[in-house]
Amino acid sequence: MTQFLTLQGRRALITGGTSGAGAATVALFQELGARVLTTARSKPADVSGAAFVEADLTTATGVQTVVDAVHKELGGLDILVNMLGGSSAPSGGFAALTDEEWDKEFVLNFFPAVRLDRALIPGMIAQGSGVVIHVTSIQNRLPLPEATTGYASAKGALNTYSKSISKEVSPKGVRVVRVSPGWIASSGSNGLALRIAEEAGISYDDAVNVIMNSLGGIPLGRPAAPEEVADLIAFLASDRASSITGTEHIIDGGTVPTA
Repeated sequence: MTQFLTLQGRRALITGGTSGAGAATVALFQELGARVLTTARSKPADVSGAAFVEADLTTATGVQTVVDAVHKELGGLDILVNMLGGSSAPSGGFAALTDEEWDKEFVLNFFPAVRLDRALIPGMIAQGSGVVIHVTSIQNRLPLPEATTGYASAKGALNTYSKSISKEVSPKGVRVVRVSPGWIASSGSNGLALRIAEEAGISYDDAVNVIMNSLGGIPLGRPAAPEEVADLIAFLASDRASSITGTEHIIDGGTVPTA
């Protein structure tokens, strides 16, 4: 009999789970039966019934707050999804990136995952099972020099780090995989299209085409929906993917031009 996808009874921490693909992942995990804890710097009006802890994961103190909440709310962990990420770096190429901007990119896009892993993977090893999913980006393969050099570099570091720890902990029962989205049609990226349209005096659809062209085109003809990214993450977290570890899974509508 075909096994339906389920996360029944699994204890999951999903960072950055209050908007976009993160919120879609929280909702899907709950639908599939998982007990979910999510986190952000401030609590939104609705977290779809998931347990929530307010914390700034760019700080060691914030990470410890979340780790403490995992033990209090869930009593341990089966699935860790590091969704947190983003960039506020200015455009202007590498010369526009000061030491402070470089620090911001790594403090947001790399170190929260490293700190959470260090605190929570040992518990997974002790119980002999667990799944860690690091959400990176196709920018680690396809950086845009004008604006994403720092972000892409941090995600590239996360990619390499993920591969390394997968080789260390997979023999101990803990799978580590990466999900690398391209452009996701979330509220944040739609906001980018609106800003481009306003600044350039063009329509929203034309602004969407500007973004797609900056990526070299999306063969599928559209960005991914948050729910599609969540579907991939849920599959990788489930027992249906029990032999998958150490790998990167790209969801970008064909944007990256090489295999």
